[in-house]
Amino acid sequence: MTLREIINQDVKNAMKAKETKKRDALRLLTSAFKQIEVDERKELSDEDIIKIIQTQVKRRNDAASQFKDAGRDDLVQIELEEIAVYTPYLPAQLSDDELTSALKAIISKVGASTMKDMGKVMGMASKELAGKADGKRINECVKVLLG
Repeated sequence: MTLREIINQDVKNAMKAKETKKRDALRLLTSAFKQIEVDERKELSDEDIIKIIQTQVKRRNDAASQFKDAGRDDLVQIELEEIAVYTPYLPAQLSDDELTSALKAIISKVGASTMKDMGKVMGMASKELAGKADGKRINECVKVLLG
């Protein structure tokens, strides 16, 4: 079963169970899938779907932090609930130790030694760790290791 089929099945299950928040969040997700398919005229793979989900989670996190700054805790809660719905569809994130060891391996593979080599490391790390770690976390860890 593809990731998209799983999500579509979960939409149906949420409708049957009358879980309106989950249903609505997943419908927003499927709408984002359809939008990309129409815009780019391609069939989405599981990797594409994971990227879309990550984008949606990032948007919700950004919105939640802005709502929190504005003192709108009610809206923060809505964003966090949507993130909780999307997270199970993402691959497990690397722990800090796993991320550090993976980046050390990439740094030695690339032969990086200074901050000037950060671009090489980030390029390879982005490809190898896609979906397993957020780009911001990778960036911060690389800075620590090279700095």
